[in-house]
Amino acid sequence: MKKGLFYSMLFMMSFSLMSSTCSSDDDDGGSPNNNNQQIAEIENTASTGTWIITSYIDSGDDETNDFNGYNFTFSTDGTLTANNNASTKIGTWSVTDSNSNDDSNSSDDIDFNINFPVPDTDDFEDLNDDWDMVTYNDTMISLIDISGGNGGTDTLVFERN
Repeated sequence: MKKGLFYSMLFMMSFSLMSSTCSSDDDDGGSPNNNNQQIAEIENTASTGTWIITSYIDSGDDETNDFNGYNFTFSTDGTLTANNNASTKIGTWSVTDSNSNDDSNSSDDIDFNINFPVPDTDDFEDLNDDWDMVTYNDTMISLIDISGGNGGTDTLVFERN
């Protein structure tokens, strides 16, 4: 009889513990990563003024010089223009809420998406990615990408011109 009571109590305690550790993902209206306000702030920051790349590290290799002289304009219509007086590259950009967790330090990824329709041999192809937002302010946007293929880490920093 004591064994039956013991096992019943153990079962009840286990059930009680399991039900108290469960949580609902619907607490914030159904979206586990609701970053809409921060996305709007990033879009507003990027679309104000022109920017230059002050650092681009591709898997440990400093390739910043590939973009020297280019001014980047993030237009509110999603157009991204890079101009250095000798040539102009036109692409697209956006900021999105990502459910992926490319950066192990963040569970609420915000992606800064860049796409230039260029051949694979063009330096601007290296910028094409869904970059994870590291930090931003009125004068700087810092991004990171951890490659799924080779595990290399790329970093990209824009500063207001």
